[in-house]
Amino acid sequence: MKSTQKGFTLIELMIVVAIIAILAAIAIPAYQNYLVRTQVSEGSSLADAAKTGVAEYFSNIGVLPPSNASAGVAQPASISGSYVNVVDVGTTAGARGKIRATFSGAKASTKIAGLFLVFSPATHAGSISWTCGSTAGTTVPAQYLPASCRN
Repeated sequence: MKSTQKGFTLIELMIVVAIIAILAAIAIPAYQNYLVRTQVSEGSSLADAAKTGVAEYFSNIGVLPPSNASAGVAQPASISGSYVNVVDVGTTAGARGKIRATFSGAKASTKIAGLFLVFSPATHAGSISWTCGSTAGTTVPAQYLPASCRN
C-alpha cells in the first residue's frame, strides 16, 4: 500500500517565509511614516484654537496679534499635547499672527523632534486665509505634513 505525504516540504515553507518578509519590508516603513503623520496632525489640531483667536483679534482690531495673550489664547507652554510642547502666536521675529507648533517630548518621533509646523495668515479684505508648509516657515519634511499643507 502506498502512503500519502502529509505536511509541507521545506521549499514550500521557505517560499511562505520569503513572501512574509517582502510584505513586512513594504509595510513597516509605511506604518512608521503613518505614525509620524499622526503626530504632526496633533500640531495642526492644537493650532486651530489659536487660528480662531488670531482671526477674532484681526476682525476687532484690524491688525494681526503679536502674542498669545493678545490673541486671547492660553500661554504658549499651556497649549501642549503628547507630541507638541508649545503653540505660540507671533513670537518669532517679524511674524505677527503666525502660529508655530513645536514638536518635542519623549513621545515625539525623532524625525520631527525640534521641528516646527507653522501656519501663516494672509489677510484679504477683512478675512484671513492660512498657509502652511515650507513657504510659511515649516521645518517638518513635506512627506509628514497634512495634505492641506503640502506645497
